[in-house]
Amino acid sequence: MLISIVIPLLNEEENIPYLYDELNEVMGAIDADYELIFINDGSTDKSLDALKVLQKKDEHVVVVNFRKNFGQTAAMAAGFDYALGDVIITMDADLQNDPRDIPLLLEKIKEGNDVVTGWRYDRKDAFINRRLPSIIANKIISKTTGVNLHDYGCTLKAFRREIIKNVKLYGEMHRFIPAIASGMGIDFTEVKVNHRARRFGTTKYGISRTIRVVLDLLTVKFLLSYSTRPIQVFGLMGIISGGIGFLIALIMTFQRQFMGVPLSDRPLLFLAVLLIFVGIQFISLGLIAELQARTYHESQNKPVYYVKSIFRSDPPTKEPEKEVDADC
Repeated sequence: MLISIVIPLLNEEENIPYLYDELNEVMGAIDADYELIFINDGSTDKSLDALKVLQKKDEHVVVVNFRKNFGQTAAMAAGFDYALGDVIITMDADLQNDPRDIPLLLEKIKEGNDVVTGWRYDRKDAFINRRLPSIIANKIISKTTGVNLHDYGCTLKAFRREIIKNVKLYGEMHRFIPAIASGMGIDFTEVKVNHRARRFGTTKYGISRTIRVVLDLLTVKFLLSYSTRPIQVFGLMGIISGGIGFLIALIMTFQRQFMGVPLSDRPLLFLAVLLIFVGIQFISLGLIAELQARTYHESQNKPVYYVKSIFRSDPPTKEPEKEVDADC
């Protein structure tokens, strides 16, 4: 088995040597080949110099250097693209994730799980600006996606190669990988992992990410539920809106024709017309989204299903055809 460890980093020059030593010790005790893929996400300190030193002395080290800061999601996507391992593990470079938890993740993968996520059950971060928003976000994400995890924000995760290679990441979606992958029908589990206080540098996270996470959550929910059938969500809204508008217009027409109620001074008439037009727009949007969904899947040859395994008997051996003498 080849194990790839993907480590995105930004301005972590002081942490890199300590992280490398810990990883080298842990991976040296595991009976498997491995590679350490460091993604330098536009660091402005001497992180790149530290990584170059490691790469020159250790052939297990791979350094991917970005031209500028693209964000953690892009860094993870690059790590997945360059990883060659059968199992791919992600972790932070700030020393808060403990490399000694890697054997536990691998053990869960060997048990048959496709994705193993870490749970920082004893988190060493400030409560108000880090832990409390995380607790609220985890509950909202679990409720919305139907994938119940205690800690979506923990970077320490393990994936089977065939799963993660089918996940495309954009925006801030790296934290939603288990939810996105759940659409393939994966087996996943969550394990308690050690979490340590930051020793060097400053955190790159903050409450400002909350809005972006919420917006990406809407995208993930749509992708999980309606990516292959968008007409069902937009069409439903269109039918509801148009139906209410048509019903209001029908009632007002009855009142005008049989009860003599004037319509010129009734704003409700404009609401009915508005609802009917909004309904038509929603249905039209659903049809356009259907065309885009087909373009999205067909242009990329993206499958609409994922096979985990196939069980069948050996096919019968075909008897070779006998040559027939033309003179017979």
